Amino acid sequence: MSREEFTNLPLHKKIQLLYMEGTFVVAIRYYGHKVNLYLLHDEYIEVFYNHKLDKIDRIDFLNTAHSRMKFYLDQIQISI
Repeated sequence: MSREEFTNLPLHKKIQLLYMEGTFVVAIRYYGHKVNLYLLHDEYIEVFYNHKLDKIDRIDFLNTAHSRMKFYLDQIQISI
């Protein structure tokens, strides 16, 4: 599946795909969200869970240029 195909999936299909085929890597806290990082077919994907609203706000590919990377790199070794 390409990045574009994954991006265009509805949220419930992204969740299903990550649950069935993805591997959980680590969770961090980031500005009111619990962000779960998954590995899916050699791609890192972030799941932004809003615990106050009890819902997933978004699922997207890891942006390795984002400042959130420091939180991940403090805990694990990520191959980029």
